[in-house]
Amino acid sequence: MSDPNAPQSDYDAIESRKAGLGVALARIGVILARPELKRWRPMMVLALALTIVAKMLSVAAPVYFGEAVNRLSDGSPAIAPILVGLGVWTLARFLSSSLPYLRDAIFAPISQDAQRVIAVDAFGKAQSLSLKFHQTRRTGALNRVIERGAGALDTLIRFLAFNIGPTLIELALASAVLATFYGGWTAVAAVGTVTLYCVFTLLITNVRVQQQRRLNEVDTELRARAIDSLNNFETVKAFAAEERETGRYNTALMAYNRRAVDVSRSLSMLNAGQELIMNIGLTVVAVLAAFASLQGQARPGDLAAVTLIMMNLYRPLNILGWAFREIRQGAVDLEKLFGLMAMEPEVADAPGARPLETPRGEVVFRNISFQHDARSSGLVDVDFRMPPGRRVAIVGPSGAGKSTLLKLLFRFYDAQGGSVLIDGQDVRSVTQSSLRDAIGLVPQEVVLFNTTLRENLIYGRPSATDAELEEAVRRARLDGFVAALPDGLDTRVGERGVKLSGGEKQRVGIARAILKDPAILVLDEATSALDSATEAEVQAALDEASRDRTTLMVAHRLSTVASADLIIVLDGGRVVESGTHHELLDRDGLYASLWMRQSRTPDSAVAGTSAPPGVAAE
Repeated sequence: MSDPNAPQSDYDAIESRKAGLGVALARIGVILARPELKRWRPMMVLALALTIVAKMLSVAAPVYFGEAVNRLSDGSPAIAPILVGLGVWTLARFLSSSLPYLRDAIFAPISQDAQRVIAVDAFGKAQSLSLKFHQTRRTGALNRVIERGAGALDTLIRFLAFNIGPTLIELALASAVLATFYGGWTAVAAVGTVTLYCVFTLLITNVRVQQQRRLNEVDTELRARAIDSLNNFETVKAFAAEERETGRYNTALMAYNRRAVDVSRSLSMLNAGQELIMNIGLTVVAVLAAFASLQGQARPGDLAAVTLIMMNLYRPLNILGWAFREIRQGAVDLEKLFGLMAMEPEVADAPGARPLETPRGEVVFRNISFQHDARSSGLVDVDFRMPPGRRVAIVGPSGAGKSTLLKLLFRFYDAQGGSVLIDGQDVRSVTQSSLRDAIGLVPQEVVLFNTTLRENLIYGRPSATDAELEEAVRRARLDGFVAALPDGLDTRVGERGVKLSGGEKQRVGIARAILKDPAILVLDEATSALDSATEAEVQAALDEASRDRTTLMVAHRLSTVASADLIIVLDGGRVVESGTHHELLDRDGLYASLWMRQSRTPDSAVAGTSAPPGVAAE
């Protein structure tokens, strides 16, 4: 048995790489330079310009206020210059506070569009990755990687371009103003205070980043567990496991709460330390200005101006710790997103792959060998041909390799030896989309999207006309059911089609396959989960769907494939027999043995409720 904690594949190693801030910045630049975002570049420049202007006004406003105070303290009889100074201070302060809001309004569509572009790319990449990737990933966790990565893009842009960068500009401007108008020591004190503030903040935030990363891990586990349980609610109820699932959710939530408490406590420590440093710095600068005033080197208004400059400087610093943590976490989230986008599917179109040409439906499995990573045995030298328009069945004990052959036909996997040919074309030499367009599938359990019946039916052929849709519904013996629905084809089927019975879902799957009109039809245990009465109805629909087209049937219930033109019997990954039903019975081999075993247990052969040992569906 494989170690459940071991990496599932190379994908894990790619996703877990650490990224620096420089790498994140370079990737943001690449994203913003994309052609889809070119139209936003003038708006980006305008948003950045508004930010810089707001910082300049923030530093300049206290100077005008201080000058007004100085005129009052000097006993100046002219009121106009005082009012002008106060008016300019008010206007500058208002603009320094308001321009960022205008900037945010300008930048909002840019941010949303950039997030859309990167999220769509990541979603498309996830869709394009091979079956193995999706079999080793939890859907909820994968969705969180995409959500966090897209959100991280906005976080990094906003904090770096509109907070950290402009704050450094404001600090430089404030230092220059303090040194020029109020003495060099006030500038030294301001820079020293800000430096101490930043060092303290970064030290504590580094600890908080690790805490936040652990919180994100348990958050991902919590959300994935909740989604997994809710998606499988029928299984939960069938096993009366509601309390057990609630207990597991509670355990996961308790782990999340413990991590959240650590994060909350460290935040309190960070905020308290920041307040202490800010107040000490403000006091030091005010005392220096006061001494300069007493010595005649400064005036009372200068003390007011210095105090306001420092308070304005502290305002953006208040969120420095949070901003730094968000930036660090954003870099990690963005790296995971780019790690996902850097993955390459194990099964990819070959360079120069061409569409499958006018498929007639001839399928050849030529000396196929294949073995899963987790299995000690697999397919060995499987060789047979399916003539166009014929019905071929594959049967055999559980684990014989029936489902694996279907995955090779769809090219979910590539054969390690031999080849799969359709009309003489190796499936590895054609595009995957054209290959799968030529194949229709009716699986054992038809899974439907939580949308209307119409949208589910046309999923394989969105361009189908209403007349073609109605014809497919009729041929699938689904017309009576649709006619009885109050909303007809516009009826919503529920999550995974839970509002429909098993037989109804199967007939929807059959109608979908008929509407797609593929050259090759695959029936994968299409009636094994149905009762005898429903099976008869569905079987009639399947016969209609397979008429005049190459049909590959996989079944453990041999009565459903007895009329096939050719029956392939697999055992241990090898073809041990082939022929018609009567030919195989005459040979008295494995097929005859399976047939006799099922004949002695008619309930299992018909209803499929308790299949005899060795012949259960894969």
